[in-house]
Amino acid sequence: MIKTVLIDDEPLARELVREYLQAYPQIEVVAECSDGFEGLKAIQQYQPDLLFLDIQMPKINGFEMLELVDKLPCVIFTTAFEEYAIRAFEVNAVDYLLKPFSRERFDKALQKMLERKTEVSQELLDAAGRELPTQHNRVVVKINGRIKIIPVQDIHYMEAADDYVKIVTQEGAFLKNKTMAFFEKTLDALQFIRVHRSYILNVSQITRLDPYEKETYLAVLKSGSKILVSKTGYPRLKEALGL
Repeated sequence: MIKTVLIDDEPLARELVREYLQAYPQIEVVAECSDGFEGLKAIQQYQPDLLFLDIQMPKINGFEMLELVDKLPCVIFTTAFEEYAIRAFEVNAVDYLLKPFSRERFDKALQKMLERKTEVSQELLDAAGRELPTQHNRVVVKINGRIKIIPVQDIHYMEAADDYVKIVTQEGAFLKNKTMAFFEKTLDALQFIRVHRSYILNVSQITRLDPYEKETYLAVLKSGSKILVSKTGYPRLKEALGL
């Protein structure tokens, strides 16, 4: 039996998927959820093999929810927003269904899933996440099973930490399983500057720049933190500061 969870804030959309699934006795709907928080709880509880997942939902969007899942099941996206999805899905999605979708289109997606049983790759999440406006103004992290949404204006700086990025705010530091390159491409390039291979700075947090050594500088933040600015990072920061 293939366990599936339906995650969509539109009851009629979930009802349509449930109706179409009646033709697939090997697939069992174990939960229906109306937002990403409910979806994450259902995934943790039922460990489904398949998700039908909307993208634009209240609280957190579908891609942000997937970032918090430890082991990704197969995902068939359902969306009414073609402009956000298609280029991302072409990377490695099982399939996407553009609302309103027909039974024939639904069946095609199911057949692809049954044949491939493909997990959504991190490459897909990164590419797709960059397509959504919400990804530019917040970062979602999971802390001891709890979800925390960090507005980007609260971020002081980001630091590379092995396979993670450490996000430092006034409240403390939080780890995110992303790359520095992802945030460099995603965040506002005028506000967040890659000043060093290991650091991205929020320029609004800088109080002064002190000369250091070998054409490098130390950026002193409002919090008192001192961040190394490399020789190659300094021109980017200088331009952002209008120096």
